[in-house]
Amino acid sequence: MEWITAENVVAVATALLGVLVSLGAVWIDRFKPQRKRLGYRVQLNTPLHKEGDDRDGGVMTVRDGEVLGSAAAGATLVLLRIENDRDLDIGIDDYGVVPAEHALRITFGTPAVTVRGVVATVPAGWNGVRDDLDAAPRLGRSGNAVLVPRVALDTGQYFKLLVQLSGPVADRDIKLHGTLAGGSIRRNRSTTPDDQAGRFSPTARTVTVVLTACVVALAAIIVRERTPPPIGCARGSLTVTGSTAFAPVVREAAKAYGKDCPGATVTVDADGSTSGVRELAETGARTKGSPAVVALSDGRGPDSDPRLRAHAVAVSLFTLVVHDSVPVRSLTLEQVRALHRGDVTRWNRLEGPGLPADLPDLPVLLVSRDADSGTREVFQRRVLGRNEAAQSSRDCATVDDPEAKAVRCELDSTAQVLSAVGRLPGALGYAEIGAVAPAKGLHRVDLDGRGPVLEELGTSPYPYREIEYAYTWGDPPADSLTASFLAYLSRGRGQDVVRARGHLPCSTPKGLRICGEADTGP
Repeated sequence: MEWITAENVVAVATALLGVLVSLGAVWIDRFKPQRKRLGYRVQLNTPLHKEGDDRDGGVMTVRDGEVLGSAAAGATLVLLRIENDRDLDIGIDDYGVVPAEHALRITFGTPAVTVRGVVATVPAGWNGVRDDLDAAPRLGRSGNAVLVPRVALDTGQYFKLLVQLSGPVADRDIKLHGTLAGGSIRRNRSTTPDDQAGRFSPTARTVTVVLTACVVALAAIIVRERTPPPIGCARGSLTVTGSTAFAPVVREAAKAYGKDCPGATVTVDADGSTSGVRELAETGARTKGSPAVVALSDGRGPDSDPRLRAHAVAVSLFTLVVHDSVPVRSLTLEQVRALHRGDVTRWNRLEGPGLPADLPDLPVLLVSRDADSGTREVFQRRVLGRNEAAQSSRDCATVDDPEAKAVRCELDSTAQVLSAVGRLPGALGYAEIGAVAPAKGLHRVDLDGRGPVLEELGTSPYPYREIEYAYTWGDPPADSLTASFLAYLSRGRGQDVVRARGHLPCSTPKGLRICGEADTGP
């Protein structure tokens, strides 16, 4: 029985469900005994104010001046609609009470609220409904209740009651009591406008929804595994390594690519720019063909093999960050270099323009990245103009080398740097700008009075920025996942992710100019 597969079983079950629902609808409409039903709902529940009040509203009046009382302080106006909800007529004898008794009792909350007046309205032409309301015992009131006589209502007929209360009442506390032979009395939740019949009955709506779901399920089974991936997509697995600063952007782009291109898995395993490029070179040298690996680098990586190909992706902005205990908002390049040389080891001894007068007496704790970091390489080349000093601390707070001039530690990722700076008073570090916003306990520091502003790229001399490169081993095949994902990252929807994360895509007009003018040396 080769036809017994999961898809075929689901298809047969779905088809049978559709048939059963259709047969059930016919039985309900043709053979199931209908029950009579009297429905009611609150259409208006609002305070009633006296004439001359500053609040919205005014005095509600009626012709005889006796049915509703005057608008006293705290009065409330309620409009009720009572209607025949079904296709069967409701007769006088269906209420099960003697002619001298009221058929319905409408209560309004607690006995503390009293009914001051009530008036009925009936659409023109429904004289029978009006006569029943005027027949003995007539429409009346008692305490917190309105008393309604027996009223015959044909299909679709209704009447309304305008009630004045002594105080406010919640809609849920308004209840209609009574009995209906061969039927029921229920609160009507419908929002159908007056005199406008619904386009579909509840049964018709149910049948339509179920049959539509069945058709969609069958169509999904038919087209399953037959729909090709969108144009430009590729299936398979790809690993992205390298820069930890650019990794959050790539993770978000990988997630978006996976949604747009089913069958593709992009894994981001960042471990530093230099380390990532070297790992790609080693993998490519021992692999036949082009491995499904992309290495990200903040700036040019170590082009140790001529078969490595660098693809400019975006311009990234970086920033210095300092613990909130240090009220510094801007440093000059010379001040930053003095701090990293160890010339100044306590914040209150730092001198120069633009510094606050109350710098704290805290040690300067330099929190840096390890030697594989592209963020560190950019910092050394564009800000310090030299290499950073040797590591002198493992916990970023105490000196391990007594001969070291500065307290300096090295950490493996941008996230670790931000965490350390945010918890250590006096700490100074650096990070990619997009990663700083969610960090706690620290703030950004401008350089020479200029901050990292994406819109000013190309015109501002702000130094701490660099091109993000994606390295591949040779030129990846055009139909490979590597080529597809790189195109997605630089020109597709991934470009929106890059921009949203605070980077400038190299494929934009401004990005093309900056990336084209970048130094292409090692």
